Amino acid sequence: MPHALVLAGSRPGAVDPVAAAEGVSHKALVDVGGMPMLARVLHALRAAGIEHIAVSADAPEVLSLAYALSAIPVQPGSGPSASVATGFATMGPPLLVTTADHALLRPEWITDFVADTPPDADVAVLLARRALVEAALPGTRRTWLRFADGAWSGCNLFLLNTSKAEAAIETWKAVEAERKQPWKIAARLGAGTLLSYLGGRLTLAEAIARLGRKVGVEAAVVAARDGLAAVDVDKPGDLVQVRQILGGGV
Repeated sequence: MPHALVLAGSRPGAVDPVAAAEGVSHKALVDVGGMPMLARVLHALRAAGIEHIAVSADAPEVLSLAYALSAIPVQPGSGPSASVATGFATMGPPLLVTTADHALLRPEWITDFVADTPPDADVAVLLARRALVEAALPGTRRTWLRFADGAWSGCNLFLLNTSKAEAAIETWKAVEAERKQPWKIAARLGAGTLLSYLGGRLTLAEAIARLGRKVGVEAAVVAARDGLAAVDVDKPGDLVQVRQILGGGV
């Protein structure tokens, strides 16, 4: 199994709505199913067989929890991609990356993701088809990436499989602000790719593969087997749904 990095940093100057609603200093500390979200994520990673885990965080309370659960503290960067770059330099490949708000994370999602990643992939990303997500959690509101092969949602699981993944991290920094506008990402690949996207002919796998080749890596999309893998806790409403799922209400 790879090493793992959990992103649990704070956005400078921003007040997280979930943390504020729950009266805690950081979203990673919100109680879900009897334990902080960060603890749930770390337990899932260890249950999947991952021994070496780092937590990218700056809040003292989060770092204290990470220490208590035998995770390695890593200083976060100015954003997720910069934090991943620091974590990758610290841990090395192969490195699984996830987030502290992935409260439903299950060991089998991790092992399936690693098993389903093509062996020649330098980087891989787990995404879930909209139909699968909505079947698992009817009425959920997510950000959908729309391509020729349907709508997809990210699952906050990435695999940086080889040393070449460093180039992909640099590209991630460049497109981070465009993550919810896939046409801008397609435009980075040239006029032909943009026209294919706008014409509804570009699949998600093709887009990721082309983006990878542009920076010199083999990049792959892995389809999630469980739609709940796309459910994280971005908003107070997400927290309600997650608690219902863990309590058997959904």
